[in-house]
Order: sequence, then C-alpha cells, then structure tokens
Amino acid sequence: MTGPNRTVVFQGRVIDISIDTVTLPNGVTLDLEQIHHPGGAAVVAVNDSDQVCLLRQYRYAADGWLWELPAGKVDNAEPHAVTALRELAEEAGVEASVWHFLGSVISSPGVFREWIHLYLAQGLTHISASPEEAEIIEVHWVPLATAIDWALDGTITDAKTIIGLHRADFHLSNRQR
Repeated sequence: MTGPNRTVVFQGRVIDISIDTVTLPNGVTLDLEQIHHPGGAAVVAVNDSDQVCLLRQYRYAADGWLWELPAGKVDNAEPHAVTALRELAEEAGVEASVWHFLGSVISSPGVFREWIHLYLAQGLTHISASPEEAEIIEVHWVPLATAIDWALDGTITDAKTIIGLHRADFHLSNRQR
C-alpha cells in the first residue's frame, strides 16, 4: 500500500478525521475515512486477594453504564506506560509497584486509528482518586474469576476490558505453573 494523500476534514479535542486517498496492495485506489486518536492505555489491576479493579462508568455513546478497566488516552505524546500509571491513579485511586505489559490492540481497524496498550498491575496501594469532571465512575473490586465470567457471558461488553482480562488471566495462570 502506498502512503496516503490526506485531507483533514475535522480537528477536535480528542480526534481528527481525515479522508485518505490510498492505493491498496491489490492496486485499487480509493478514499478511506479515517478517525485519528492519540491512543490509550488500560490497566488490569489485581490485588493480593485475586480481585480485579473494574469501573462501572457512564458512557453516553453506549447509552448507559459499562464495566471497564481503568483506562485513558495518551496525553501530549507521553509514553503509554505513563498513561497507564496516571489513569490507574486518577480513576481507581491505586498505585502499583509491579507492572507487566500485556500487548496492544487496535480498537476498530476499519476506520479508527487507535492503539490501546494493555497492562497488568500488581503490588497495589490505595490513594485518593481524582477522576475528571466529565467522568462518572464507580470503583468496584471483583474476583478475577467473576470478571472473566462476565467477559464471557456478555455482562462486560467493552472490548479492551474483555481482552485485557483474558490476557492478564493467561499471564497469571502461566506464571503459577
């Protein structure tokens, strides 16, 4: 695929939207609408009792409340590990002494250029949370096994949370073998 000829049609606070004229590997040239996002990080925080921090968060775009991991967008091109640390503290009121990178996922590759970087956090210490004014969040600690069940039965519908929980569970299970 050759590099795009990009026309930015919208620049917002969080995202930009462009129309990119691209030539695909099969030789077809077409215009693709692309949403550009700075990326984000999500944290699977697991305490010594094998409970995971889940946020019950109001999301306008989802028409209600979702179960999610603490997460947020990369600010000012900071390293995504810094984003993870910051968001865990701000949203959940937790700091961690042990961190494991669980890989990255792309949220919706057809139109959305957003990579989410997943982390497992352990060795937790509670601090004061400081969510942003526009965040409506309830912090819950749920047994990891229950959270995995919720990811499988549809109680949890947020993709980054489902993937993060499964990768953390796999990491923790393999470490104990």
